[in-house]
Amino acid sequence: MKWLKLLQDYQFYLKIEKGLAKNSIDSYTRDVKKLISYLEENEISISPITISEEIIQQFIYAISKQLNARSQARLISGIRNFFDYLIFEDYRKENPTDLIETPKIGRKLPDTLAIEEIDLLINTLDLSKPQGERNRTILETLYSCGLRVSELIALKLSDLFFDEGFIKVTGKGNKQRFVPINQQTQKYIQLYLNTIRIHIEVQKGFEDTVFLNRRGKNLSRVMIFTIIKNLAIKAGIKKKISPHTFRHSFATHLLERGADLRAIQQMLGHESITTTEIYMHLDTRFLKDVLNSFHPRK
Repeated sequence: MKWLKLLQDYQFYLKIEKGLAKNSIDSYTRDVKKLISYLEENEISISPITISEEIIQQFIYAISKQLNARSQARLISGIRNFFDYLIFEDYRKENPTDLIETPKIGRKLPDTLAIEEIDLLINTLDLSKPQGERNRTILETLYSCGLRVSELIALKLSDLFFDEGFIKVTGKGNKQRFVPINQQTQKYIQLYLNTIRIHIEVQKGFEDTVFLNRRGKNLSRVMIFTIIKNLAIKAGIKKKISPHTFRHSFATHLLERGADLRAIQQMLGHESITTTEIYMHLDTRFLKDVLNSFHPRK
């Protein structure tokens, strides 16, 4: 069985069986392609059915000179997942990566913005221009609902349930969840819809999309990144921020104010509570306040 044929079957499996988004599928595919390239460059003729742990170990060693520990860990995880698929399909009986050690990496703490910095970013927007009003609504929605950028650009008019105080969000693996939305953000969205979006000539296929560009199509991930990057420069904020920074800030600020971790998990759409626990990077002042407020021996 040839590598590319199995790789195509693997991609189909990730899409249909696992329900992964295109970006995730591309990431897993790149990991396997790096292994294939290594075999071709070193003229190693072996199939994915018979490749041994030793050869994969040689590949990991060779590529480790180009990658940091976190990237190495991600690569090994991606390749391991591919061989797990081969076992699932009965092509192999064992995974040749099982005994390969993953580099030890520290838990990466997310960057966050202070409330004052978020206000500064929003106040820096030029609201005299249509895109300024749209961009304010985008930032408010990212921050108040804790959305991923992919969830924001995919948001539909039919996903807005303002009477109930919720929006329907389609997350990773096309999993849907309902996220509460406050009245202020609802007002910003309504204002954008009624004064800006209504004047845009919407292209076919994008009639139900909330956030549109000037050509009447949906915004891209890159465009959201660019908007925030340029705004940070204009506001004089030196931190390296992205759309995800607003999601991190959303979770951190809720936690700092006493929100339940499992409630935050549900709003973020995390499958595991351990993913949400990364937001427990709180300062000692807050921890002291929690102890003084809730411990019976305070």
